[in-house]
Amino acid sequence: MTGLSIAKTAILVGGLLAASPALAADSINGNWITQDKDAIIKIGKCGDTVCGRILKYLVTPPNGVGQKDVNNPNKKLRDRKILGIAILTGFKPDGQIWRGKVYDPKSGKTYRSEVSLMSPTKLKMKGCIGPFCQGQNWTRAK
Repeated sequence: MTGLSIAKTAILVGGLLAASPALAADSINGNWITQDKDAIIKIGKCGDTVCGRILKYLVTPPNGVGQKDVNNPNKKLRDRKILGIAILTGFKPDGQIWRGKVYDPKSGKTYRSEVSLMSPTKLKMKGCIGPFCQGQNWTRAK
């Protein structure tokens, strides 16, 4: 899987499962392995919100770790490397769900997103276009 499809992974997220009320909302922070096991996303504080950055490739993209954000709608950002960019942005807690946006470098589009903790080691991430959502399970990195 290419670096460009890592964010796509975030878009391909299935139904949202309810998180246990006993789980702390800020426990989404940490390093998470994508469902396809191609990258680690680091979720943590970004100013007043929470974001998720591509921390490490587990599968090197075809164009190498220097893969560029060529589909970004902002032409000034197209020369930046995808490794390290925030694909999850603006997340704020809403009960046991965190709401924000997910950026897909493959399409250059940003979508509405929700993240919830299913267990201390499992995260449900979903991306939505209008009423249609898809989800994916991420595993906490050790």
